[in-house]
Amino acid sequence: MGANSKVRLSVLLRVQGLLLFIEGLFMLTVLPVTYFHHGINVFSMPFSALITVLTGFILTFSTRRYKGQPINHREGVITICLSWLMLSVFGGLPFLLSKSVPNFTDAFFEALSGFTTTGSTILTNIETVPKDILLWRSLTQWMGGLAIIVFAVVLIPYLSVGGMQLFMTEMNGINYDKLHPRTMHTAKRLWALYVFFTLLEAVLLHFGDMDWFDAVCHSLTTISSGGFSTRASSIAGYSDYSQIIVMVFMTLSGCNFTLLLITLVRNPKALFNNEEFQHFVLLILGVSAAITLVLVFMVNVSVGSALRSSFFSVISCLTTTGFFVTDYTLWPSGLWVVLLLLVFIGACSGSTAGGIKIIRHLIFTKNAYLELRRVLHPNAIIPVKINKKALSRSVVFKTMTFVFVYFIILIIGMVVLLTLGVDFDTSIGATLATLSNCGLGIGSVGPFGTYAFLPQAAKWVLAILMLLGRVELFTLISIFSRNFWK
Repeated sequence: MGANSKVRLSVLLRVQGLLLFIEGLFMLTVLPVTYFHHGINVFSMPFSALITVLTGFILTFSTRRYKGQPINHREGVITICLSWLMLSVFGGLPFLLSKSVPNFTDAFFEALSGFTTTGSTILTNIETVPKDILLWRSLTQWMGGLAIIVFAVVLIPYLSVGGMQLFMTEMNGINYDKLHPRTMHTAKRLWALYVFFTLLEAVLLHFGDMDWFDAVCHSLTTISSGGFSTRASSIAGYSDYSQIIVMVFMTLSGCNFTLLLITLVRNPKALFNNEEFQHFVLLILGVSAAITLVLVFMVNVSVGSALRSSFFSVISCLTTTGFFVTDYTLWPSGLWVVLLLLVFIGACSGSTAGGIKIIRHLIFTKNAYLELRRVLHPNAIIPVKINKKALSRSVVFKTMTFVFVYFIILIIGMVVLLTLGVDFDTSIGATLATLSNCGLGIGSVGPFGTYAFLPQAAKWVLAILMLLGRVELFTLISIFSRNFWK
């Protein structure tokens, strides 16, 4: 291994220290809610914040002499994977110390589900959970959606440790447009847009039937495509107005944030001319219309109710947010199968959504169609084009491999859950929900269900799937490759 490719523990610890310090500061923002509702006799949040901040400070301070050393590729990959684990271990402290969850496994699962914006929960009676814990729970999703990585990219350069790997993992997918040549400037603008959408949704929700607490919590978990709610009934317990506002911002969360910025500050047509966004809109309109027709003519649901529940369910599943307004598993089986396919597809690249992403499905289907043409015209050079730009064969091959590996991991996860005693429907639903970072599945983990009843071994398997889905498969898998360490 060359000198420039060695993995330096000190550099890894320095980045983790920064992230933990930021996480601890976010915990401190919850303290006013803690003291307002419980007084000064509740120590779960203050102790958690103190432990996290001190750990982050110690790690950062003790590695200060490594200032000026850039992070290499291997260190970047390890940092990406290690960051989510460290954030979740310390992020689970409030759940554990407040006794909102019974053990470390459940605390880690809930925290990882938050930071990966999955939304799978082990809480069975959410309304009885302390408000400061619910706010922290929502904050984990907001941080995991975009903010924690953007904060890191903005601050890491001041510590002389490169943050490009973290940024590129967060803004995953194939993206051809750049807002600014310097990553830090782009990150600052993305963060500003992320905060703006969050505040705007909170204000709009408060105009409806939500108090400020519920409005803020749901705003945090909508724009991050997270799906955690302050009620067991999710958004079903709120008015039509609130449901429409949530739908709008779920749609925004499924868009490419870089393209949104370009549309707002430079080119008003950039988003609408993007092929992936066009298919995103067509999927929402087409599938929602089809489900509405089935509900109206086959299930005898009123037109208004059918429109609202079908559009909400389609947007929630496609953006992998995981909110719900109805129990779609009571619909004809063909409909909830379609919703699961939407979870599998995911929204746009560069969004906060999970899933494979529409761009990869476009490349996959276009290449499949062109292969048929190549059979008829073997000497013709017919490239796959996205947004009228030809893709290299390496990009197409990588995309095809990604979809294949994603499908294989999905099958392996389902089989493992079955061997652990989980029923068939729940195995399918839980595996797809966690790997796609949606949280909402079928069986016992469908609407109004939780993951609390699952065996602890199954929860660890699902935690691995959540992490795989969040760090884009190959990043995590590559660590287990022998060539990675050569």
